[in-house]
Amino acid sequence: MIYLAVKRTIDVLVSGALILLLWPIGLAAGVAIKLTSPGPVFFVQKRGGRGCVPFDLIKFRTMRVDHVHDIHEVMPLSHKNITPVGRFLRRTKIDELPQLINVLRGDMSLIGPRPTIMEQVCSYNDFQRRRQDVRPGCTGLAQVNSTPLVPWDERIKYDVYYVDHVGPLMDLGILLKTLLVMFLGEERFSRPFDASPYATPVRTHPSGAERADGLPADRR
Repeated sequence: MIYLAVKRTIDVLVSGALILLLWPIGLAAGVAIKLTSPGPVFFVQKRGGRGCVPFDLIKFRTMRVDHVHDIHEVMPLSHKNITPVGRFLRRTKIDELPQLINVLRGDMSLIGPRPTIMEQVCSYNDFQRRRQDVRPGCTGLAQVNSTPLVPWDERIKYDVYYVDHVGPLMDLGILLKTLLVMFLGEERFSRPFDASPYATPVRTHPSGAERADGLPADRR
């Protein structure tokens, strides 16, 4: 697809420009983390990239250093192990800034499905694995239409819809909505996939229409 090649060029140019422009914010975030919480400034974790290939995702650390990760655990902003500074960084999405480095080196795109840990990727069924057909993104369709409290299966419907409809207008809409989420909060825009304007058939199966959740329309 021509747009995906163009998108990669845009990713390199924009991520490079943003790194140069936003480094003072990143520096301030790093200092705030170091002064208010013991532990490293950055959080690095293996995530699944395009084609399920693992890569090292970089974020500002927002959790207590003694937090033990559980893949089944929900992480709302009120979670007890999120530090006060981390809560602000998550709320404003500043914790994601180091991922511009991931974008620059080709692990990620500015816009796409959020990369998940390898344990989750390895457990995906065929429908869910389709979200790995494009580079993961710093922000995505699921992120501007849901919160961490929304069930994961529901968010994947948004991701697969994105994969099937990726294009310049889709990416521009996600980018603009990301800015709204940053200022107004993600709760205001959260809704189930079936209540969204994207709840249309993703593909057609010989036996009948197939919805974005991978089930025939008459078996929901």
